[in-house]
Amino acid sequence: MVNSAIVNTYPLSSYTFGTKEPKMEKDTSVADRLARMKVNYMREGMRTSVEAILLEHNHPHILLLQIGNTFCKLPGGRLKPGENEIEGLKRKLSSKLAANSSALQPDWQIGECVAIWWRPNFETIMYPYCPPHITKPKECKKLFLVHLSEREYFAVPKNLKLLAVPLFELYDNVQRYGPVISTIPQQLSRFQFNMINNA
Repeated sequence: MVNSAIVNTYPLSSYTFGTKEPKMEKDTSVADRLARMKVNYMREGMRTSVEAILLEHNHPHILLLQIGNTFCKLPGGRLKPGENEIEGLKRKLSSKLAANSSALQPDWQIGECVAIWWRPNFETIMYPYCPPHITKPKECKKLFLVHLSEREYFAVPKNLKLLAVPLFELYDNVQRYGPVISTIPQQLSRFQFNMINNA
């Protein structure tokens, strides 16, 4: 795990992008997802998930996965019961963004946990705190800063798009990106960005 108040960012031209086989969503609707979450909760307890904040250059941009025409999410997902958060996030990042070739696997440098969100019930709403009257939250989601290397190859599933969205577009844009992603600029305000230009 990397701990640093300074985050190196590199221009988008440093990275190479390709595609790989589609990575299908397990649910066709939000209602289906919440129903599956309820079944899993009865079997495994509170859902724990991790997501990555991947930054690139200039005015820092966040890398988001777009599903369909509108829905965006951070790369990451649900941990297996008892799985280590850092190792689980590396596994999810490789599943979502790494090539199938072992020679092209990124060296995921997982940094600080910058935010924790709680889902009190089997509903879409999440809070940046666990409400005091909730004794058994249904999900805990942690957002980690991921320090990218100077050069990487990303392979994106064919049914997803990888977007580089500037912080200023995310800021206070709950209608487009939801409450979790739209607060990332505030979460990152404590970091200093070292923008490195490749010669």
